[in-house]
Amino acid sequence: MKTNESAATRVASWRSAGERIVFTNGVFDLLHRGHVEYLQQAAALGDRLVIGINSDATVRRLKGAERPLTPQSERAELLQALACVDLVVVFDQDTPERLIQEIAPDVLVKGGDWAVERIVGKEFVEARGGQVLNVPLRQGLSTTALLERVRAGRSALDP
Repeated sequence: MKTNESAATRVASWRSAGERIVFTNGVFDLLHRGHVEYLQQAAALGDRLVIGINSDATVRRLKGAERPLTPQSERAELLQALACVDLVVVFDQDTPERLIQEIAPDVLVKGGDWAVERIVGKEFVEARGGQVLNVPLRQGLSTTALLERVRAGRSALDP
């Protein structure tokens, strides 16, 4: 887990080596197969994948007092352990706009539940000649669906 400043320095060194930087962001609470598939697809769009994760405080503001279920340090560590992830940065703002400007990715990616027009940082990335994309999500693979199943007392094997 890096600070914005050290992340920007690392990204600059990758960029100077000619590497294409991909950025995505999210909460990534209760890491699941849908997250992994999404991140693998995002990583395939460039040479380095940088992930911005919401801090615990922003998750509480955005999703309510009962979230996150997993603290930011553990979420960051789990993501960083994935082979497709090169760097994880925690951000404390409600949107990743400032972090996107500091990282200046070549490709900005969100899941298919985000219309490209609504992706935060779109104008900045496109103004620099970058791409803004969304990748399809697998139906039923979400933290929300997982929480609903747990709350209902259903197993993953229940119909």
